[in-house]
Amino acid sequence: MDIKNIPQIEKATRFGRPEMFRFGVALTFVIIIMLWTSITMIPESTHNYMLIAAAMIGAYMAMNIGANDVANNVGPAVGSRALTMADAILIAAIFEAAGALIAGGDVVSTIKKGIIDPAVINDANAFIWLMMAALLAGAIWLNIATALGAPVSTTHSIVGGVLGAGIAAGGLGIANWAKMGQIAASWVISPALGGLIAAAFLYLIKRSITYQEDMKAAARKVAPLLIAAMAWAFATYLILKGLKHLWKFNLGSAALIGLGAAAVIYFIIRPRIQKAADRLPEGKESVNKLFTVPLIFAAALLSFAHGANDVANAVGPLAAINDAIMHSAIAKKAAIPLWVMMVGAIGIAVGLGLYGPKLIRTVGSEITELDQMRAFSIAMAAAITVIIATQLGLPVSSTHIAVGAVFGVGFLREYLKHSYSRMVEEIKEHHQGRDEAEVEVEAFLAAFRKASVARKGQMLQQLKEHSANAELSKKERKNLKRVYKTELVKRSALMKIAAAWLITVPFSGLLAAVIYYTIRGMMLP
Repeated sequence: MDIKNIPQIEKATRFGRPEMFRFGVALTFVIIIMLWTSITMIPESTHNYMLIAAAMIGAYMAMNIGANDVANNVGPAVGSRALTMADAILIAAIFEAAGALIAGGDVVSTIKKGIIDPAVINDANAFIWLMMAALLAGAIWLNIATALGAPVSTTHSIVGGVLGAGIAAGGLGIANWAKMGQIAASWVISPALGGLIAAAFLYLIKRSITYQEDMKAAARKVAPLLIAAMAWAFATYLILKGLKHLWKFNLGSAALIGLGAAAVIYFIIRPRIQKAADRLPEGKESVNKLFTVPLIFAAALLSFAHGANDVANAVGPLAAINDAIMHSAIAKKAAIPLWVMMVGAIGIAVGLGLYGPKLIRTVGSEITELDQMRAFSIAMAAAITVIIATQLGLPVSSTHIAVGAVFGVGFLREYLKHSYSRMVEEIKEHHQGRDEAEVEVEAFLAAFRKASVARKGQMLQQLKEHSANAELSKKERKNLKRVYKTELVKRSALMKIAAAWLITVPFSGLLAAVIYYTIRGMMLP
């Protein structure tokens, strides 16, 4: 071989090295869990090997949750450049683990969401095989979705796995189809609510700050109120969801505590925001900087609440298997030993560090362009939608909410861009046919861009009244209708993510059924 070809070979293989490194670290983590479980955590039982296998699958599931689901919490902050990728991964890893270990709870439902009736399965061995199949199927689907760059719901992945394996073990009658209908409805409810609330907040910010003639003065008044509103939403969200295993509060109590926190935050940050706004130059980019610190706190709190809630997707089936082996029976609730919670917490952090950046980039920048104000609106939507859904008893997905909020922000931008382009076309049309048209239209547009929303409406009305008697030719009327539509949301991302959401439950369910039959065939004499 020619020695000159060696650099080309090294260049060609350079891409595979990071992948092999990540795979090696992930495999090492699973092996460590296997050794730790086999040496220290196994009671004397004929099912020791089953618990070892379940612990390994639980570790694999936890890594996939970290790789896929955590992106929803930090992706908008990274996409808006409020956080660097490294900082986002560090913050998310710390707060995800803290949420799991501090507020993850002592017990977990063995059948998540009540989607199957465990009473139909009288055999503890069949129950163990069912949960292992569900856990492995959910993990494999998350792995595939992450590789495809599609953020999907980990809850729906494990729900599909339990449903498929449950039907394989006990027939169609085992399923709670009413509950499955509610979960299917959440495929529409979650992204729709998230998108509408995020778009509403972004429009509120634009109307109250960026569409004002003096942005700095508007920001000095409005930004402290918006940040206080965020404090209220996140305090209420944290109490209702993130700390629900430690303290039980109803919505009224949680909202009242959140309101107190918001009042304190408002009086603390108001003078700081005003001083910061005075030092900033005029312009939208400067106003954006006022939302950077709130976004960092939002990413941390969302990660904490996610760790407290969704770690059960990784360790819930493992805890159920451990309980069934320990007691040789099936219970509706299973205790979560510390070692099981550690598997979930550390696994999420490892998966986030190894494979999280791909989905973080997808959520943060590959759907639509985000800045701090847009990311702020997405974070608000994530918290408020969960609060509303919890009160109404709707089974929503945090993944669907966050991604739906990103799309909502993007489509609002498209609508506003389209509306503004139409206004500009009208202004240009009304100035056609005059010698001084070019000078007039440029002067009018310059004043129009700086005007507030109310003033823009007045300017357009005056323009229309001034030229109401003007006769427009067919060509001029055609030009007036011509508005170039700008697509600010990537349609390919929309189609890919929507398709992944639709097939999550069916795919993981079918895969779980196949895995269950495989395990059952191997374990039966």
